Amino acid sequence: MILIKKIFFIYLHITGITAKSFVEDRYEQYHARSIHSTPLKLDESSYNKLVSDPRDYSVAVLLTAKDARFGCQLCHQFDPEWDLLSKSWKNGDKLGESRLIFATLDFTAGRNIFQSFGLQTVPVLMLFQPTHGKHAVSEASPLRFDFNNGPHSAERIHSWISRHLSGRLHPPIRRPIKWKNLTLILTSAVVLISFVSVSLPYILHVLQNRNTWAAISLISILLFTSGHMFNHIRKVPYVTGNERGGINYFAGGFSSQLGLETQIIAAICEFNWHPDLSKKTLIDIFTDGLLAFATISLALKAPRVLHPAAQQVVVIAWSLVIFLTYSLLLRVFRIKNGGYPFWLPPFS
Repeated sequence: MILIKKIFFIYLHITGITAKSFVEDRYEQYHARSIHSTPLKLDESSYNKLVSDPRDYSVAVLLTAKDARFGCQLCHQFDPEWDLLSKSWKNGDKLGESRLIFATLDFTAGRNIFQSFGLQTVPVLMLFQPTHGKHAVSEASPLRFDFNNGPHSAERIHSWISRHLSGRLHPPIRRPIKWKNLTLILTSAVVLISFVSVSLPYILHVLQNRNTWAAISLISILLFTSGHMFNHIRKVPYVTGNERGGINYFAGGFSSQLGLETQIIAAICEFNWHPDLSKKTLIDIFTDGLLAFATISLALKAPRVLHPAAQQVVVIAWSLVIFLTYSLLLRVFRIKNGGYPFWLPPFS
């Protein structure tokens, strides 16, 4: 009886050693294959062998469908990132200390595997944890990463995998140098430096000109005070149609405006719409645009005309421009507020 027990224990010991050796040999086999080609390309048979129990290593399997018949654009977008992640991990862990195998299973080669998981969309990343050894976990089902928010970078997936492989080696991602882009940047920099060095005297003349900065200032003021920013924030239409089949250039009321309306007001004068028009002063109105140009010409250009008759014509002409512009502005006020009582001909 004692002899039988000893034989039984020896048998169990030998069986355990054999099983352990088998598991370790299986990982070494897959690791050696991944050194030459990673991620491993699987079919149903090789997939079942790779993830079968007992397993003292982890497996990251990307379930994808790159065949043109399926039209999976996301699969093709993520594929380069997956290759970069697996190759970076392999190059940083040549000895296999992290005990992680990267693999890819395409739908055309593993239809039954996809059906067993009940997948409706791809790609999907599965992470199988060890069931044997010091990194073994109690939960046998794989962890799943879905690409619900579009393609993810290799760094994002690296972070997700590393979070679940605590206490193990996490080789960093090393992106290859894009020599084409680097060459393009260097060439562009040389061309730009050459252009600037040759044209610098002319550029300085323009930059040091007061009229240049005056024009930039006026354009900026018009953009920010005529309602341009309002249009971008509210996404207002450029024009709208009316009930007669025509086009409305101005929106009724002071709480709305159209894109073309903004440009018209900017061309006429700097004007901030306000429910109480009495709060607009002459300084507010004569700021930029046509009114400002006409007023400055009348005040500064007309006195410089030496001939009395010509000077009189200039004064009458610019006065007429100012009068017509004010008439147009009052017409706009009446469009924006039907109860506005004032008007000037010819725009009533």
